[in-house]
Amino acid sequence: MEAYLGDIWFILWGLLWGIYFALDGYDFGIGMLLPVIGMGTEKERATVYQVTGPFWDGNEVWLITAGGVTFAAFPLAYAVLFSSLYTPLMLLLLALIMRGVAAEFRHQWSNRHWNLFWDLVMAGTGFLAALLLGVAFSNIFRGLPLNAQHLFQGNILNLLHPYALLGGVLFVLMFVLHGAAYLSWRVVGDLSQKAALTAKLVWPVFFLSFLLYVVLTFFWAGLYVNYFKAPLLLVLPVACLASFLMSGHALYRKKDCGSTCLYLGLGIITLALTGVMGIYPNLLPSRLDPAGAVTIANGASSPKTLLIMLVVALIFVPIVIAYQWWTHKTLAEKINSEY
Repeated sequence: MEAYLGDIWFILWGLLWGIYFALDGYDFGIGMLLPVIGMGTEKERATVYQVTGPFWDGNEVWLITAGGVTFAAFPLAYAVLFSSLYTPLMLLLLALIMRGVAAEFRHQWSNRHWNLFWDLVMAGTGFLAALLLGVAFSNIFRGLPLNAQHLFQGNILNLLHPYALLGGVLFVLMFVLHGAAYLSWRVVGDLSQKAALTAKLVWPVFFLSFLLYVVLTFFWAGLYVNYFKAPLLLVLPVACLASFLMSGHALYRKKDCGSTCLYLGLGIITLALTGVMGIYPNLLPSRLDPAGAVTIANGASSPKTLLIMLVVALIFVPIVIAYQWWTHKTLAEKINSEY
């Protein structure tokens, strides 16, 4: 058992990030849609906040969990990650803070300019967070410029190469699409139709970006090596592709935005797992020196620590899942943006 604890937590680490992207992603996407489809009436704009209001802070629990797992299970990876990507991660933290501030402050004063300012803050922070997450994880997939002592070589400009920027654009489009589908599913009236139309316009651009990202990954990152060695792992990218294709089928043919959300969520989770399993056994690959990579072997905590964490996770993670399922089920009633 002890011999596999690092591998177990590696898989859970990727799964937690995937769940976070799937849940908080639609929050970011809905926020980014405010200048596009939420500017019709004050009631529509208020409805956008009402859709995500009960869920966004609960969805961020998965970010805290994923970050906590990185810190406790793979402390070296945590240290290298925050020293290497310090500026992007601080900007991400600022975006998350300001999103919460916007959600709370917007309704404190009934003033058109006040409301417009916080709507723009909500949209801007959603865009920035999505872009930074895509750039950060694309850099991880490609490999960070780490020397043999795991020290970052370079500056923030080294992180803004075309592959990483494409990853940022992909995350923005993916979250906007997920947010539009979720908003259309949760509301009725004109706002639902606007959101559905937005999703239909975004889906082809997103899917083309996804295919381009998959192709460039072959040239810019070494993710496919593991899949050539262990073809059984191909179930992950195949499931990812199938989920995204099914989301398009549900959106255009079935006109079912609820199913579209489900398929997009599955696609996002399997996309994250595809990337994580592609860098296995590395947590943070190095593109300068293979000895500088942070791996399961040199980056994991002691077996006892990992075992205690696993026991705690088996107890409390189902509680969190049950709480979020209950919350979404209880508050799943559709909202009419016209009354």
